[in-house]
Amino acid sequence: MKNKACLFIAVFTLLFTSSFAQTKLSTGVWRGVLKTASGVDVPFNFEVTNVSGKTHIAIINGDERFKVDNITQKKDSVFIIMPLFDSEFRLKLAGGELTGRWIKHLGDKDDVMNFKATPNTPWRFFKPGGKPGINVSGRWAGMFGDKKIQTVGEFKQTGDRLTGTFLSNSGDYRYLEGTVRDNELYLSCFDGGHAFTFTARVDGGKLTAGKFYAGLSSIDNWSAVKNPNAKLPDSYSLTSLKPGYKKLAFSFRDTKGKTVSLTDARFKNKVVIVQIMGSWCPNCMDETNYFVNTYYKKYHAKGVEIVGLAYERTTDFKKSQRTLAQLKARFNMPYPVLITGYTNAAGEQIKSLPMLAEFKGFPTTIIINKKGEVAKIHTGFSGPGTGNYYIEFTKEFEGLTDNLLAEK
Repeated sequence: MKNKACLFIAVFTLLFTSSFAQTKLSTGVWRGVLKTASGVDVPFNFEVTNVSGKTHIAIINGDERFKVDNITQKKDSVFIIMPLFDSEFRLKLAGGELTGRWIKHLGDKDDVMNFKATPNTPWRFFKPGGKPGINVSGRWAGMFGDKKIQTVGEFKQTGDRLTGTFLSNSGDYRYLEGTVRDNELYLSCFDGGHAFTFTARVDGGKLTAGKFYAGLSSIDNWSAVKNPNAKLPDSYSLTSLKPGYKKLAFSFRDTKGKTVSLTDARFKNKVVIVQIMGSWCPNCMDETNYFVNTYYKKYHAKGVEIVGLAYERTTDFKKSQRTLAQLKARFNMPYPVLITGYTNAAGEQIKSLPMLAEFKGFPTTIIINKKGEVAKIHTGFSGPGTGNYYIEFTKEFEGLTDNLLAEK
């Protein structure tokens, strides 16, 4: 009987340990794949670590490691709440792999993409071993879609590994990573907001037959020509006030329901940065990171204030409060963010800020001098994924701030 009892305990322990192991995510680098509605893969890599018994994930895109720690496991079910952009994964762990759905909440509706992830898989598009047909490092002048949206591509290729981004006047496409193989280019990105795949044929100094897959169902054509002198229009020239206007005026509620106006005492005789943004906008998050961790720390004591005007994807004030509270907590934002309007409504930005002559895209940054007059308006944001463009922008922006602070 004693031997049978020992055997039973051993078998029970083995079964319990095996069952527990099946519900634990393997540490190391995984390969995740989202599927578009047309069946195209959006691949990305992420690293799973275990710190003091808690699972953490870092999503890998080029040099970026996007940290995610809101991960819950219940038996074979895994729930991952992305820290920004109001999206989540609902998954099942079986045979060591994850399968399920990525759900992107768009205010009053959801986009859902099928998802599968495999552990111990550090490659992105192809297994190692292929040879690139050409090196595409450098600057490219690109055109996207039927509207002929002008872009500048900046790429760096090492072997067959490709990193870089596209810049446009509404912002950059953040950190892209991929492969050049057999005269074909492949790039992708996933950060909880963006889910992108780019493909193209490399034909000497041209990128042809390009396809850009964004999210569940968006597909655009694109092409590019290698051009070391390619550049975009001046981002300070795209948005302006209507004739006769010199000042901005607004009054909206913040995330706690308190009304904030540009005429409030905290803004008087200050250089004021008005950040038009949304919690759903990845470029806005890059701008927020710069404002909070660099710019505000450097300039707030010198007489600079920042206020965010958020346009969310819902008309429900409480839903907007929730997503913006999450945003403020993520970045530890020291300045107010106001719930301003509904981004899906045509012309909403002009309706809520009628002194603007036009609105081109998110983010848009309005710089106000100490007299309360609009000094400049900047459209878009070149984030850290753009390398020297980001460095040049921050130098220019801070130089402008110095000049405004020096004005009497």
